[in-house]
This record gives sequence, structure tokens and C-alpha cells, in this order.
Amino acid sequence: MGIYLIIGIVVMLISMWVSSKLKKKFEFYSQVNLQNNMTGAEIAAKMLADHGIQDVKITHVAGALTDHYNPLNKTVNLSESVYHQRNAAAAAVAAHECGHAVQHAEAYAMLGLRSKLVPLVNISASIMNFANMIMLFAGGYLFYSKNPVGTTVLLVLIAANLFLTLFAMVTLPVEFDASKRALVWMKSNGVVTTREYDGAKDSLKWAAMTYVVAAAGALANLMYFIMMFLNRRD
Repeated sequence: MGIYLIIGIVVMLISMWVSSKLKKKFEFYSQVNLQNNMTGAEIAAKMLADHGIQDVKITHVAGALTDHYNPLNKTVNLSESVYHQRNAAAAAVAAHECGHAVQHAEAYAMLGLRSKLVPLVNISASIMNFANMIMLFAGGYLFYSKNPVGTTVLLVLIAANLFLTLFAMVTLPVEFDASKRALVWMKSNGVVTTREYDGAKDSLKWAAMTYVVAAAGALANLMYFIMMFLNRRD
């Protein structure tokens, strides 16, 4: 059991490092102004238009790095800084989110699968929150001893973590593919210069790393509960 706790701590530390690195990268490339002087919103509009997508709305949301594409209402939601700024980091994020819109328009299978998993992920997250409360009050005895309640709870936790892990794994190709579409479009359409392209590529690489770490963390949690189930005492 100790090895999985160590792995969990290592994953947490790596996650903190990657998040810090990502923030610094975006701050750095936010200083690389686009020669075409386009804002993130204009970049997004052009990418959608170039792909013949007319039913997706571009809007802005509060916060930093809160950018996302919502397939339910077909909106590209850009953070305030990305929406208004004219730099390599903003271009990268805007094009990446539009990459998801292109995936949706082309019925990209992995995006569809991820969308179908969202309800199960929400339920699984609620189960995990409830389980954390049980562990806080009941302690390890409930989970380590071979009693019917402990067995049932652990099996439910394993199932919940299985869905969370599956979602994290499916997210990887979705995010990598969106970044690939963004970079190919920017390069082939001459939207950015070579220096700006390199900055956008580096930004998206570190953004993708956050999803890799999240997938590793989800897998570590799943293995933790599986080992907890296998190592119960009488």
C-alpha cells in the first residue's frame, strides 16, 4: 500500500510543477505580440470560418485558463485575457478551443465518447466526495476489514474511479488532437510567424501535460483502491 501512497504524492508534486510551468509559459508567450494584430476572439472566428463552421458562438468567461468548448450549446468560451489579447499564447488557446469545435463538427469519435462519459463522471465525483466523508469519520477499519459494508463501499469506489480514469484517458487524445488541428491550421494558413508558431506550440505542449498528469493521478487513485480491496484483513 505504501508504494501507491508514494506514487500519489509524486503525481501531486508533478502536477503542481506542471501547473506552475504552464503558468510561466503562458505569461512568457503573452509577451510575444502577433504581427497580424488579431485578438484571440478574431483568431477563433477565422478558424471557425475557414472550416465552414457557422453555428458556433464565441464568447468570453471570467478567470484565467478557464477556456473551453461547450458541445451542448456550441460555444467557444475564451477567458477574458485570451478573448481580448493579441499574442502567441492567446492565439494558441483560441485555436485549440476551436479545434474542439472542428472535432464536434466532424463527429470526432473520442470527443463524442467523452461527452457521453460526463454524466457518469459527475456521479462518480459525487460518490468520491461522499466516500471521503465516510473515511473521515469511519477511519480505515471500514475499508480494510472484510465486512459486507466495507466490501460494498470499496467496490463502488473502484467503479467510480474506473469511470474517472476512463474519462481522463479518453481526454488525452481529444486534447492532443485539438492542439494538432490548431497548429496545423495556424501554420498552413500563415496566421502566425515562425516565432509565434513556436510559442503557440510550446504553450499547447505544456497545457497538454496537465492532462497527462491528471490521467496518471486518476490511474494512481484507481490502483490505490484496488490494492486497498485486495489487502483487507479479517
